[in-house]
Amino acid sequence: MGIFGFFNKNKKETLDKGLEKTKTSVFDKLARAVAGKSKVDDDVLDNLEEVLITSDVGVDTTLKIIERIEQRVARDKYVSTSELNSILRQEIAALLSENNTDDNDNWDLPADHKPYVILVVGVNGVGKTTTIGKLAYQFKNAGKKVYLGAADTFRAAAVEQLCIWGERVGVNVVKQQMGSDPASVAFDTLSSAKANNADVVIIDTAGRLHNKVGLMNELKKIKDVMKKVLPEAPDEVLLVLDGSTGQNAFEQAKQFAAVTQITSLAITKLDGTAKGGVVIGISDQLKVPVKYIGLGEKMEDLQLFNKVQFVDSLFKNN
Repeated sequence: MGIFGFFNKNKKETLDKGLEKTKTSVFDKLARAVAGKSKVDDDVLDNLEEVLITSDVGVDTTLKIIERIEQRVARDKYVSTSELNSILRQEIAALLSENNTDDNDNWDLPADHKPYVILVVGVNGVGKTTTIGKLAYQFKNAGKKVYLGAADTFRAAAVEQLCIWGERVGVNVVKQQMGSDPASVAFDTLSSAKANNADVVIIDTAGRLHNKVGLMNELKKIKDVMKKVLPEAPDEVLLVLDGSTGQNAFEQAKQFAAVTQITSLAITKLDGTAKGGVVIGISDQLKVPVKYIGLGEKMEDLQLFNKVQFVDSLFKNN
């Protein structure tokens, strides 16, 4: 096996292990849903609906999936319960494709300009700063020159944590004094990164949602100031969500989508929960692609999201 095959195998093993709790939960529920049945009928579909909703896929997304399977059953006339896993995998992967979720397999960046700028948003406690550190590690590992901006100037712990990650990974961190204007930090970070020919810039922001108007104004100001340095910035507005909170992650996603344009999602802490179905529902409801998933504590446990592998790990019967 070549070196790339080895890394892909390790990545798939991490994915399988990280989704184990969700997969076990889903399979236990599916087994009960089809017990005593040889074909997919109305009873099985009703039970399947309950399985998906209680797996945190969400009501609206579940109804879409059920409708797709109903159409398959109507078209094929007879669908055995043994085919259900395969059909679920196909239909959920198709649904994720419709939400522009690509199968990413490398850490390449657009070649037409640099630095590539990622503005990271999310409430405190979801693993936002840790995700930034792990992103920095993955980009640096891919040969990129990385700059981090500590624009969450309201929490000393956030700045300190980002600096620790910067030292750990070996990348530059731009910061100012506590209470400084976050937009000023973003401006300094982009200016320094541009002057030093960096490939990627990742900006941390405050995770406060109790004052939505204030947050919206703050994020708008950060974006406006960024454009003075790089007119196309930010290239990506990444919302970090804690997958272990299930439906609460839905609510956070909706609230952030109301105050700023989200272009990608990172869903963390999937390894410690049976609520991995939330990845499917959030992407579908927001029409925003999942780009990164967190599957453990190690730096390499933040993975680029691959919908085919994700669905395969979730529904493949060993």
